[in-house]
Amino acid sequence: MAKNETLKNGGLFPVGPKNEAYAQFFVGQSYLQGLVNDPAVNIGVGNVTFEPGCRNNWHIHHDGYQILLVTGGEGWYQEAGQPAQHLVPGDVIVTHDGVKHWHGATKDSWFSHIAITAGTPEWLEPVSDEQYNALEV
Repeated sequence: MAKNETLKNGGLFPVGPKNEAYAQFFVGQSYLQGLVNDPAVNIGVGNVTFEPGCRNNWHIHHDGYQILLVTGGEGWYQEAGQPAQHLVPGDVIVTHDGVKHWHGATKDSWFSHIAITAGTPEWLEPVSDEQYNALEV
């Protein structure tokens, strides 16, 4: 059994449906639950849940930023040219405008975070299996 498997039924916030809208930009299965659905607010706020081994592609936020509030499980965050950071509940990541990065679950744990996002994402190449599999907690 994977660590933190209870997250698949919901943690602090609902897991939400399978993340079909962005599936092409993820390796593995993720789930997305929008948390702020007010058209007058131009910042996205969502609960993203990753199955073990799931991660998103490298990407950049243009004319904006992304803040990740880790709420459950164990995951990774990495900026291009920097070592990956192991994430646990309570960690906060701020990604500034124009910074290439990725984030996702560890190989053996579910992972969830609240993503607060402004600007336009540019989706890039997947994180290679070789690079991902070399990460160790």
